[in-house]
Amino acid sequence: MLLAVVPELLLAALALLVVVTDLSQPQPRPGAVGLELLAIRRRRSLGVVTAVGCGLIVLAALLLSLPVVSDALIFGGMLRHDLMAFVFRLLFLFAGVVTALISIDSPVVGRQGEYYVVLVTAVLGMSLMAMSADLIMLYLAIETTSIALYALAGFLREDAKSAEAGMKYFLFGAFTSTVMLYGFSLLYGFTGQTNLYAVGAALNAGGLSAGPLLALFLVLVGLGFKISAVPFHFWAPDVYEGAPTPITAFLSVASKAAGFAVLVRVLWAAFPGQEALWIQLLAALAAVTMTLGNLIALTQRNIKRLLAYSSIAQAGYILVGLAAFSADGVAATLFYLGMYTITNLAAFGAIVLVSRVTGSDEIADYSGLSRRAPGLALVLLVALLSLGGIPPLAGFFGKFYVFVAAMNSGLVWLVIVGIVNSIIGLYYYLYVLKVIYLGAPKDEAATYPVPRPYGFALWMCAMGVLVVGFIISPFVNLAVAAANGLF
Repeated sequence: MLLAVVPELLLAALALLVVVTDLSQPQPRPGAVGLELLAIRRRRSLGVVTAVGCGLIVLAALLLSLPVVSDALIFGGMLRHDLMAFVFRLLFLFAGVVTALISIDSPVVGRQGEYYVVLVTAVLGMSLMAMSADLIMLYLAIETTSIALYALAGFLREDAKSAEAGMKYFLFGAFTSTVMLYGFSLLYGFTGQTNLYAVGAALNAGGLSAGPLLALFLVLVGLGFKISAVPFHFWAPDVYEGAPTPITAFLSVASKAAGFAVLVRVLWAAFPGQEALWIQLLAALAAVTMTLGNLIALTQRNIKRLLAYSSIAQAGYILVGLAAFSADGVAATLFYLGMYTITNLAAFGAIVLVSRVTGSDEIADYSGLSRRAPGLALVLLVALLSLGGIPPLAGFFGKFYVFVAAMNSGLVWLVIVGIVNSIIGLYYYLYVLKVIYLGAPKDEAATYPVPRPYGFALWMCAMGVLVVGFIISPFVNLAVAAANGLF
């Protein structure tokens, strides 16, 4: 039983190790010789410890925590140790590795030990979200993650935009969490159970009445906020723009993946006999989310806001896989989330470096980037074309599989909406690439130094996009095996 939660135990130990590492560093005194060099060494060691620690936890999970039974409930039914949860946990750890690496040289956040502690805590909360099989455990995991993310979004206290992002995220998140908790309480009141599978059995036995329907709606409100689905998306653009860029990257992938992990678990476990209702609800939500996200993205001239609306549209594509309600649909969703994680981290990793040099996130400042920093331009080329669904990159296969799953389930209209939206989305991705490759550089003398941690993180993500696109079978087979556990 303890082997199943080795990654979570090691994450807690890693958080303590970061604290000890931070406290063990000599504190510089004002006016001391070598002050700046000491600060650089201090911030680098904290980020390296966090990244290496998360990487080692990935290895420990693969060696010790790989599930052998697909439906193993552990700790009195509080957690479910299955392949789907395991895949999500690996995604969160990978996102933690990359985020720590691209944070190392970031101003302010890169030198703060508490920043990395909160980051590790967020990864821990997300891992528990993916494993939760009980309403109480699920809510505790969600709040552990949410509080950590609120703090990270507003970490730059002296920056007005960051403070605003943290406050908006907190206020909207607290409201939707309250709504979701009320839905959880209704489920407990109607069934007398907190275990998700016991709740599902009780609802099936008693039939679905108005009360459980209301509970389903309230739960979807809370989870819709987590995945930034329309109409619960309003927080994303401001938070993405104001948060430190490494945290924007983390929010855009890990937080969204955690929300989908919970959505899959709750719908399949607690409402297994009511799929006729929530399939149509998810299909409508997918169509509205991808359409609104893509249309508003067309008007954006700030790259972080553009990727925020892109992220909203991507949530719509992912919902298409869930609306299919099949093993293939869930497998396509898992594959899409894995592809989206590595792709968006690559994009934001490059944006971190560019914004550090230019001091701006305006798309116009990327003009002629290919001539000043061809490596960064190449990373953005791979990432944006993958998000746009251009073959043979990973993003093409992500969209292909969710659309095929929806087509096989009879959702032809939703596939048509998805294809039209993919064309719209490709336009604004190509617009950014046009500025990067065809625009005239504003400052020919500008240089874009790429520290080793950044270079390694960008190389890992960019190669991941290419490898998943060219060697697709192992990743698809893993997603299918994880999805089959739900059916």
